[in-house]
Amino acid sequence: MTEAYVYDAVRTPRGKGKKDGSLHEVTPVHLLANLFHALQTRNQLDTSQVDDVVLGCVTPVGEQGADLARTAVLYSGWAQNVPGVTQSRFCASGLESINLAAMKVMSGQEDLIVAGGVESMSRWPMGSDGGAWAMDPRVNHQLAFVPQGISADLIASLEGFSRHDVDSFAVRSQQLAAKAQAENRFAKSLVPVKDVNGMIVLDHDETVRGATTVDKLGELKPSFEQMGSMGFNATALRKYTTIEKITHVHHAGNSSGIVDGAALTLIGSKAKGDALGLKARARIRSVAVVGSEPTIMLTGIAPAAQKALKKAGMTAKDIDLFEINEAFAAVVMKAARSLDIDMDRINVNGGSIAMGHPLGATGAIILATALDELERTGKTTALISLCVGAGMGIATIIERI
Repeated sequence: MTEAYVYDAVRTPRGKGKKDGSLHEVTPVHLLANLFHALQTRNQLDTSQVDDVVLGCVTPVGEQGADLARTAVLYSGWAQNVPGVTQSRFCASGLESINLAAMKVMSGQEDLIVAGGVESMSRWPMGSDGGAWAMDPRVNHQLAFVPQGISADLIASLEGFSRHDVDSFAVRSQQLAAKAQAENRFAKSLVPVKDVNGMIVLDHDETVRGATTVDKLGELKPSFEQMGSMGFNATALRKYTTIEKITHVHHAGNSSGIVDGAALTLIGSKAKGDALGLKARARIRSVAVVGSEPTIMLTGIAPAAQKALKKAGMTAKDIDLFEINEAFAAVVMKAARSLDIDMDRINVNGGSIAMGHPLGATGAIILATALDELERTGKTTALISLCVGAGMGIATIIERI
């Protein structure tokens, strides 16, 4: 089997996903074009050598629809022979793109792939694409659907995580992100977004609030309590009978932020890298995806990680750094408990609670963050993982070269 290597990883800053966010006026295809140009320039890349572009987008409608990957290739002035495909595995889409690219290379059928994702959440709000999972009452009933916030509160209730616990985790994320930002730890992969005139629109992650405290977060009301009282709590409790009620502890301050952003990763074989003069930064050791129970929905991280570890012949103790998407505080706390890993190896530069979760791009963003941190610290291995809507989990293990 051919080995797959990561040659480069770039991302935009993440902008607040509202109309007053810095990236609201920037179209998704333009976010991507900034990165395509950077990837080409940084690597002196002959773009005609790229076999495919695999792009994740969770809400592929409007200007994010119609196979945005191919449109972005052409809009960015890359070689006409480069194809593109857009896919969605919900929140895992960015990492799914990387895993698909790795498997293309490992199969020997393709030699150089660009993989990543994009989501402009200020322009196309989450859920704009509808879908039977959330919109069809018969599907809701048969699959015991509840919104993700209810699932997160269910996890916290089952695991005994208090409001103080999840708020403390959120403060940790903010403080670590602020420290990393101040020390320019994201500089290697972060590409400022420029407008059509070449002026910088945004050059840093916009939602970091390092001065946040547990007391300040304690003033926020739970976001999903009213929703739960409308019948979703009862739906969840019919499946999870070991608790009498769901305690609602999650809110905007301890859940992932809604933001705009994009990321691209250059993945290829050693032979192709050598031929193009590219320097490998990491090897992809293994990839995995699993299905998990769809009502609680957000517990797929641990089984996906365990599957990837088994494929790599490793255990959690062999991993130096974990990047686990902070969809909600309780999700990461539950994953850490299930995998028996200490917090000092998890999200050491903060996570999506502080910097936001641009759905289709996040997996590629946090892989770049993990790779940069391995290189900064001289550590060797990282495991990247996300929970996924409808009950799934995904994981990727990389090894620094």
